[in-house]
Amino acid sequence: MTDSHSIKAVVFDMDGVLFDSERITRIMWKKAADEWGLSDIETAVRDCTGSSRPDQWVYLKKKYGGDFKAKEFREYCSALFHSYVDENGLPLMPHAKEILSYLKEKKYPLALASSTRRIAVEKELKDAGLWSYFNATICGDEVEHSKPAPEIYLRACSLLGLDPELCCAVEDSPNGIRSAHSARMKCVMVPDQIQPDGEIKEMLYRLCTSLEDLRTFL
Repeated sequence: MTDSHSIKAVVFDMDGVLFDSERITRIMWKKAADEWGLSDIETAVRDCTGSSRPDQWVYLKKKYGGDFKAKEFREYCSALFHSYVDENGLPLMPHAKEILSYLKEKKYPLALASSTRRIAVEKELKDAGLWSYFNATICGDEVEHSKPAPEIYLRACSLLGLDPELCCAVEDSPNGIRSAHSARMKCVMVPDQIQPDGEIKEMLYRLCTSLEDLRTFL
């Protein structure tokens, strides 16, 4: 196993890693699917987790037919999500703020690589008081292909001025792990809604039960 002392920076995913948002997303997709009469939405949520909205549109059209109004469906899911968050708030994942503070104290440069659009990323990070922890951010609407393609992580490492092999990615989804692994990063998974299968486990540098576990090797 690679020596953890070779890790010079940490790049975080946002949804499902820093925010308990994937759980809410799953609930809202199910609600929307029931209203739209869609079957097997659980598979769609799993396969789309971590990917950008345009990539999700492509997936949904493949799954539900070329005439399926994928963009409108995702906009409706998003409206349900934001209505819920406006009323109830967006909760942080356990130890999220504490681990960011710890890593800053240890002098690790931090970046965020999220498939979510920048307007939402900035609002959610600033509302939660997390924005100032990050040296760089790259969002889903700023790359041609988001996760599982490696572009978003390669861009994040470039913004930090470091080789990807010297950076650790903290992810919760298979698509995110595939993206970071393709970028040649050290992949740390903190599973949220999806547990890793054998394929994903082979890509991991560490499998953690919570963000607090990062203290054991960083």
